Amino acid sequence: MEQSDIKQRALQLLQSFYGYRSFRPGQWEVISAVAAGRDVLVIMPTGGGKSMCYQMPALLLEGCAVVISPLIALMEDQVQALIANGIPAAAIHSGRSEMDNRHAAEAAIRGKIKILYVSPERLLSDIDVWVNRVPICLFAIDEAHCISQWGHDFRPVYTQLAGIRERFADVPVMALTATADRDTRSDILTQLGLHDPMVWLGSFNRPNLSLMVEQGADARRRLGTIERLISRYPNDTGIVYTLSRVGAEKICAELLRRGHRVALYHAGMPNAERVRARQAFSNGDVQVVCATIAFGMGIDKSNIRWIVHNNLPGSIENFYQEIGRAGRDGLPAETILFYSLQDLIMRRKFVEESGRVLVATEKLERMKQYAEAGVCRRRVLLSYFGEEMINDCGNCDVCLNPPTRFDATILAQKAISAVLRTDSKIGQLMLIDILRGSARAELRNKGYDRIKTYGAGRDIPADAWRYYIQQMVQLGILDVSIADGGLLSVTPYGMRVVRGEEKVLLPEYRPTAHRAREKVPELPGVVEPDMALFEYLKGIRRAIAAEENIPAYMIFGDATLLDMSRKRPKTIDQFLEVSGVGKVKARRYGYRFIGAIKSFNG
Repeated sequence: MEQSDIKQRALQLLQSFYGYRSFRPGQWEVISAVAAGRDVLVIMPTGGGKSMCYQMPALLLEGCAVVISPLIALMEDQVQALIANGIPAAAIHSGRSEMDNRHAAEAAIRGKIKILYVSPERLLSDIDVWVNRVPICLFAIDEAHCISQWGHDFRPVYTQLAGIRERFADVPVMALTATADRDTRSDILTQLGLHDPMVWLGSFNRPNLSLMVEQGADARRRLGTIERLISRYPNDTGIVYTLSRVGAEKICAELLRRGHRVALYHAGMPNAERVRARQAFSNGDVQVVCATIAFGMGIDKSNIRWIVHNNLPGSIENFYQEIGRAGRDGLPAETILFYSLQDLIMRRKFVEESGRVLVATEKLERMKQYAEAGVCRRRVLLSYFGEEMINDCGNCDVCLNPPTRFDATILAQKAISAVLRTDSKIGQLMLIDILRGSARAELRNKGYDRIKTYGAGRDIPADAWRYYIQQMVQLGILDVSIADGGLLSVTPYGMRVVRGEEKVLLPEYRPTAHRAREKVPELPGVVEPDMALFEYLKGIRRAIAAEENIPAYMIFGDATLLDMSRKRPKTIDQFLEVSGVGKVKARRYGYRFIGAIKSFNG
């Protein structure tokens, strides 16, 4: 089949099953590579549409796509959503009964399943029991960063998945992750041994998410902020992430005392209670979940309007993954990080006990730098993942309340030049020593006292240089390699700076002792669509969800209801024109929503 014919067929399937007329950026490129039999590495942000990258090939190709995931919640959500769209799917993992697992395996062997989700442990233990008897068209390894020692969530069992590539030589392998820096991406390719892979690196920019950091807020102020968010989004939901179970319990108890609909979620709770909390959140029965990081993995709930981190996360990857659970429908959402010295001390203690001190220390340092940044926070996030952003975002607290900045182009050129003249073999401390003209023995032994930029920054204190270099890393002018022990390198952006093609503006350094506590700006509230019909349709969706005992977002997402309220379809054909409405759901729910729209008097 010609490539154009394959794409036409894929678009027909997309419209029929999912109700969309076009693919998101990167999806078709990945799908077509798999259809051609190539291995693929997909890096897409949370909410970027990774699941379509393996679901569509399963529909296009003969056989079953086996999706390997460590997240039981994700597997269950995805299976339920696929079945709702009319796509045969199943999951096999420790959370299901052995009878259910056996039935799913038998159905897959008979070719009755198009998409089968399996935990890595189960796949490896059953590879000679039933997996090798399934007609497999694709292996998709989700959360692929777990295979890398540089990843934020390394899992030893994932390293055993490397054998899949050789064991099933004719089956394409797709590795997917939402959070992988440069070192992790390289390690994934090496560990899995992918053959001539197509690598798709999607944009990590989520402009609909506002980014705010508040330093030094006490418990009273934090609770006040959370309550304002609850009031601002009465018909939507939010998550409060905490460092400890005790912290989650305290905030939950206080919000309950104040009359809010809140649930608690952490690993120390009985499983039945965790399931109830998760279902209540998914169904919209509660507005807020107070949770440790164990919550939210794999939840595809579209109308999470805000995320609060009550404590500093351990890495930018974790932070990005958690805030990425908000605003997945593309509508505006808010994220707030509370940051304190006590959090940092506690996190450093965790690092010492982690067993991966080098990696964890560097990742925590980058998270700390994000929290203390004096430059656009979105640029800091994007540069961490190797994505360049020249302009400030205008949707973070630094942009809304910008610090005093100065032209630091010459200062940056001195630092870049020193990195280049040492062949990118130095870290931050050595760079500062070179710029300040240090006489220490190691520097002289390496001959760094003879390079042109030696002593070129004597007039700037060491603490100030440290601050400016951190800002340059955050802006993506310099890069830090964890795999190489924190060595600095110059990015393409940095090369343009050193050539005088780009101007650099940095916030002025001020000693900590002289920094007055700045007033944190109130981010502009998200203005919900002023459409009574939109809210009315939410009520219809909620009633159907209760009748069918499934989460409301699995019926239709908010973006679909919003499009529905604007188009006001009067027939099934018109209903199918609504974005996100496929044929199965049109048959199942069309007349109910059309009737509601016709009877609406708002």
